[in-house]
This record gives sequence, C-alpha cells and structure tokens, in this order.
Amino acid sequence: VGEKGELCTRGYNVMIGYWGDEEKTKECIVDGNWMRTGDLAIIEETGYCHIVGRKKDMIIRGGENIYPREVEEFLYKHPDVKDVQIVGVKDDKFGEEVCAWIIPRDGVTLTEHQMRDYCKDQIAHYKIPKYWLWTQAFPLTVTGKPLKYILQADANQKLFPATNEKETQI
Repeated sequence: VGEKGELCTRGYNVMIGYWGDEEKTKECIVDGNWMRTGDLAIIEETGYCHIVGRKKDMIIRGGENIYPREVEEFLYKHPDVKDVQIVGVKDDKFGEEVCAWIIPRDGVTLTEHQMRDYCKDQIAHYKIPKYWLWTQAFPLTVTGKPLKYILQADANQKLFPATNEKETQI
C-alpha cells in the first residue's frame, strides 16, 4: 500500500501465453500464473489502484527513478501547454537525462526559461527536464497513443547529432 510497483494480475481473463513465443511468455507470466502488465501502479489505502506509468518508460537518472507520467501531469497544468511527453535521453554523467517534448497552445511561444521557472520549487530538481524540445504534433499509434520510442530516438538525434559516418550508420 502506497508504494510504486509493477501491476500484476491473474484470473480467467488473463492469457496463458504468447502463441509460439515461450521466451516472451516466461518474461510476463510468472509464479502462480501472475501476468506482469508492465504498468507501474500504487495501491491506495482505500483499495483503489492508480496507474502511474509504464515500467519501460521509467527514466533512471543517476540512481533516481523518474516516472515520465508524473512530470507530464505536472507540466499539463501549465496554461500554455497543449500537450507534453517526457522521455529519457542518453547522458554520460547520469546515464539518462529528462527531456520534454512540448506542444504549445495555438498562438503561444514558450521558452525553456519560462518552463524551467514554472518547474522550479514545484517538482524535485532532478525531475526538471534538462532538455526542452518543441513540436506541433507527436507521432501516434493507430489508437492515438504517442510513440515514445520515436520521440526518444528523435530527441537523441536532435540533441546529440552523429559526429562521424560510423555513428550515422549505427
């Protein structure tokens, strides 16, 4: 109760495994037929379950676990932010750093300075994005969910362009 952890479920409605993929089945179906969902959740004292993010989206910055959804929910409160996605980007010192992709409201121009000021003393310093990128739209799945892996790759490419032909090929 009150701690973040991976949401697991079991019962008649849970799959028995991936067709023809025993390895993947072993990764997600564990002890006693519990299915690991990949969702991070908190069980509240009232018994309600609150999903806080996806395990694979978690950013580990210098040993600190940062849940992108938590930062996104804070930044959504900014009156000039239409949409936001948080991704982790590579960092030599901390392993990963926080990067915000922002879609500003129509007719508004936001600056990195404005966004940093908005975050200061409101969220933990290590959760404040080091990098701020602006866009008019996010790449989406057919169901309308942002494709974070594309945003992450685009952020790394924009922030850390390849310096030689070999890096470009990788």
